Amino acid sequence: MGGGASKSTTNLAQKAEKGASSSEQPPAAPASENAPQIASKDSPPQISDSTNEKKQKFHVVFVLGGPGSGKGTNCVKIKDKFHYEHLSAGDLLRAERESGSELAEMINTNIKEGKIVPAEVTVGLLRKAMENSGKQKFLVDGFPRDISNLEAWEKTMVDIADVAFLLFLDCPNDVVVQRLLERGKTSGRNDDNIETIQKRLITYENATRPIIEHFRAVDKVRQVDANKAEDDVFAEVCKYFE
Repeated sequence: MGGGASKSTTNLAQKAEKGASSSEQPPAAPASENAPQIASKDSPPQISDSTNEKKQKFHVVFVLGGPGSGKGTNCVKIKDKFHYEHLSAGDLLRAERESGSELAEMINTNIKEGKIVPAEVTVGLLRKAMENSGKQKFLVDGFPRDISNLEAWEKTMVDIADVAFLLFLDCPNDVVVQRLLERGKTSGRNDDNIETIQKRLITYENATRPIIEHFRAVDKVRQVDANKAEDDVFAEVCKYFE
């Protein structure tokens, strides 16, 4: 019996040894070139390309003031000195009207019938101009003119543009009337006459002034006294861009 027990014990030991041997891990297969690389705990974190390539929003400054307050003049100077792209909502609408597109037909029909061009159309033209410009910084001259403009902007542009501030060129109405009448002597513009000027001022006070106050309430108005010599006004304007 003693010999049988010894033989049995030997067989169990051999089986245990065999089992232990079979539980060992096989040699690792060569790493595939396409296999994901796992960083060690000391490696710096890896940032995905999609994070690195996240598109920067457009930097926008609205420029408002009454007719004849110097918006266009100062925008040209800001563009030259600080390398902003200057966009005028009115100029974009005029250019589109002359393009012969389906949109041009709709704009012309609205104007002929005395209707306001939908704010979404104006904002759409601004967005298209920004995206096609290859630039990052924009002056938007004479916009938003009223609450519908502002609402359309916030609905359409908030995902791609940040409004840094609103530049407000403040000038008394009697001064701008004289400026526009003087300009009318050489400009050839049919709206530089006293009747049209007064209508434009009423529209400005009723529709655009509330937009300025809206931005003032959120501390985004940068106000300049525009009732000064041209160079003095621009010197004040520069302080907000330097």
